[in-house]
Amino acid sequence: MITVVLADDHPVVRAGLRALLEQEPDLRILAEASTPQEATHLAETTAPDLVLMDLQFGGTLTGVDATRSIRALPDPPPVLILTNYDTDADILGAVEAGACGYLLKDAPPVELLAAVRAAAAGESALAPGITTRLLDRLRSPAASLSAREIEVVTLVSHGSSNGEIAAGLRISEATVKSHLVHVFTKLGVTSRTAAVAAARRQGIVR
Repeated sequence: MITVVLADDHPVVRAGLRALLEQEPDLRILAEASTPQEATHLAETTAPDLVLMDLQFGGTLTGVDATRSIRALPDPPPVLILTNYDTDADILGAVEAGACGYLLKDAPPVELLAAVRAAAAGESALAPGITTRLLDRLRSPAASLSAREIEVVTLVSHGSSNGEIAAGLRISEATVKSHLVHVFTKLGVTSRTAAVAAARRQGIVR
């Protein structure tokens, strides 16, 4: 029996996932979480075989934050991301936080069930499109932004100044400027606005 904690802030989504998973004889929902903090608490106290995690919860903390906290537990369960978002920033953030899989909510039910079983068994469970994106980044690293560069351009897209970015990432303003120079070079642009536009066009940020 594979036991699962569902973490999503939408009750209707949780109800749909519960109905889908619990029709399978080898799957059982242990608990449901509506916030990242609750997901971390339930992962620690109920000892599930898997946490099925959304990325966005409508607050300051995200599914990536919860994934990082869960994976830091003494005996952490695998975390499978199930989300609507497929930008490089989202994918890399989740993978770097320790997620063992990344699936989109429009995946066919059979694909989701296979991913749940694979993740619970300790295997990677990436949607085909996500695997392609990651492989493309490996094949053309010169044109790809680093994880930190993606963080910087994401904050720029939110309207943050260099000083605010430096404070948020706990780096110097000079380092922020250096990252931006690399971003501009890799994206072939000369301004912050053009960098954000290019990053959105290429699916790097939302």
